[in-house]
Amino acid sequence: MTLSTRRPRARHALLAATALAGLVALPALAQAQESTVEEIIVTATKRDSTILDVPFSINAQTQQDIQRSGAVTLEDLSRNVASLTIQNLGPGQSQVSVRGVSAGQVVRDQPGVKEQVGVYLDESVISLSLFTPDIDLFDLNRVETLRGPQGTLFGSGSVGGTIRYITNQPKIGVQEGVIEANANMVDGDDTGGYVKGAINLPVSDKVAVRAVGYYTKYAGFIDARREGGGRKKNVNDGSRVGGRLSVLLQPTENISIIPRVVYQEIRADGFNRQEVFNLYANPNTTTRAPVRMGEREQHLLLDESFADDTFLTDLTASVGLGAVDLTSVTSYVDRKIHIDRDASALTGSVSVDLGFPSAAVPLPSKLVDTTDLEQFTQELRLSSSGDGPFQWVIGGFYSEVDRIYNQRLPTPGYDPYTNARFGAGTAAAVANGFPLNSPYNASLPYNIKQKALFGEASYKREKLTVTAGGRFYDFKETRQFKSGGLFANGDNQTDKTDSSGFNPRVLVSYEASDTVTFNAQAAQGFRLGGVNDPLNLPLCSAQDKAIFGGFQSYDDETLWNYEAGVKSRFGGISFNSAIFYTDIKDLQTTLDAGSCSSRVVFNVPKAHTKGIEAEFSARLAPGFDVGVSGSLLEAEFDSTVKDGSGAVIGGIREGNRLPSVPNFQISADATYSWRFRDSIDAYVTASVQHIGSRYTQASDQENNPRSFTSGLAFGGATGTVPTIVDLKLPSYEIVNFSIGLEMDNGVDIIAYANNVFDENPLLSFDRERGGRARLGYSVGQPRTMGVTVRRTF
Repeated sequence: MTLSTRRPRARHALLAATALAGLVALPALAQAQESTVEEIIVTATKRDSTILDVPFSINAQTQQDIQRSGAVTLEDLSRNVASLTIQNLGPGQSQVSVRGVSAGQVVRDQPGVKEQVGVYLDESVISLSLFTPDIDLFDLNRVETLRGPQGTLFGSGSVGGTIRYITNQPKIGVQEGVIEANANMVDGDDTGGYVKGAINLPVSDKVAVRAVGYYTKYAGFIDARREGGGRKKNVNDGSRVGGRLSVLLQPTENISIIPRVVYQEIRADGFNRQEVFNLYANPNTTTRAPVRMGEREQHLLLDESFADDTFLTDLTASVGLGAVDLTSVTSYVDRKIHIDRDASALTGSVSVDLGFPSAAVPLPSKLVDTTDLEQFTQELRLSSSGDGPFQWVIGGFYSEVDRIYNQRLPTPGYDPYTNARFGAGTAAAVANGFPLNSPYNASLPYNIKQKALFGEASYKREKLTVTAGGRFYDFKETRQFKSGGLFANGDNQTDKTDSSGFNPRVLVSYEASDTVTFNAQAAQGFRLGGVNDPLNLPLCSAQDKAIFGGFQSYDDETLWNYEAGVKSRFGGISFNSAIFYTDIKDLQTTLDAGSCSSRVVFNVPKAHTKGIEAEFSARLAPGFDVGVSGSLLEAEFDSTVKDGSGAVIGGIREGNRLPSVPNFQISADATYSWRFRDSIDAYVTASVQHIGSRYTQASDQENNPRSFTSGLAFGGATGTVPTIVDLKLPSYEIVNFSIGLEMDNGVDIIAYANNVFDENPLLSFDRERGGRARLGYSVGQPRTMGVTVRRTF
């Protein structure tokens, strides 16, 4: 079945589900008033409160929401959260945006770019630009999405918002646990599954331990064509293994100490890349067999891999001092990421440009990216603990990050061709101390230090609560850059950047009744600037060198977010909605520097986002729950950036859309549960998720659809036959279905089908060397069917 025939079925299902929810809701409102659901407690303001009491827009997906939706990644969850967008760039390389605040595709070779959404595991910062941690969702209490800038309490990485994974904590005096097993099949021919377990053990009346362990095998769904006509199936399979161990020490009622250790390993044997052109596999060759790649196919000379080892240890201590609570959060993260990517087409395309003989062009070439990160953070805060009208929190934050990023391009046999083309000894002369037979090498050690003071206070008078706060920050970054090899400049330089400032926030909340609250806020967010890597000048065309060569450093990005919202809850019905406007200054926008095989970041003077988001859930009758969430968004540039000739650079034109975010997304779900037998409950859940069209980079909306020509004569191809690509990523719909049995003895059995209509969502577009080497998409997971068995005790 083709993509075009699948999509109407999914769209019809979305419309039908939404209409059904609306039709059923009207006559069931009276019943819903008497049917209540459990209130969700969140800690978005650094204190326990209900969603209704939080004075800004927030979503919380509970453990039951996660289980019944079948979500296994943050990307899965994002489709059910209004205004949250995940751009999947491969394993461990997702980018997160909230409310359309996005700078476009940031990839592995831009380690200096800072994140726009902060990510926390409980109280510990785990954000890392380019590599959003792929945390296992097992034994989580909830996942909180805080929309809008959260710089006051959560720092610079939260310019668009903050995501918080909240785990289940150890419980004193309680012995409980859960074990869960799964088997699934993806795309009808590869199998995966997992085994996970958690246990809470009381050691004494003052000590408890909670341990979590998991192993997951991911099925693959991408096939790789090989040289000589071979094929390797399901090359992007992988695994995840890890665990958490935390101890609660509570010597007195007012003292709580929780040390914890978290470890996780992720392995992938390839990437979810679907190619439409490859230098070695395209339909235009004559001396090589022509190849036209199909859905979920790519071409490889070398196997690819991804490895991510994360170790985190933290210590959270709280002391009650009467009317004041003292909290200390100390964390240390050691993370190592290793990526092997088949860069043969990239190296081969350069070889053609440099006039190398045809025998040099298909040499296997591997790009090895490594990241070695150590991060230490310390937060200390005081907060009021009483129930009086005046509440406050004040604290200090310090972090130091040492990050070493390396790139190597081992290409056995390349130096003899280099010396033959440019003269004996050339390869050794340009190596700059790096290994031979590696035409590109770079080492980038970073040291980043941040200090901050923050505070927030609120005063409640009758039904009106006013909150004001701010964060003073001071940031220093030192970066070295050394490169070597034929494709590099032989750089050896040190750059320093620093920044300081103050970010304020004001919130107003009005309780119209016990069940309806109105709120408004004005908040400033910030993202720290940095320095671009030098262009790979030996690879650049004269035009690309002139266009992109002038962007060395980029300034802090700042924005003001203005929003007004309503939160309501009537028995089993809740409705939350907000309208917002975000005024962005010096948006850090990423552009592909064409033939240079580089990417640069520069500031766009003005941009904005505005929109409306809404989330509705209702228990329409005993056992019947429905939910709808969605957002309508406008995210555009308000400035035009031109080069010296007057041409618009990279699609940065006033009125063009900000990249990677849809204008419209919506999800609808319904669950019906009933007593199946005396000791068994049953339920059926269906959900439909719609994600609107997007662009990967800002430039993609210029001259689109676009004609890519490699300009390279190889394999009998002239290099002038175009590959036509529509760079507007089409909208897509995902339909999920599950049926479950919940037994009184603690056993649950769930059968599910995700992506029922086998949609092939195009998530982002990648062009290597501006399309001279390779063109492809990151694509989503196809139809997945499975069974999960869970036992709680």
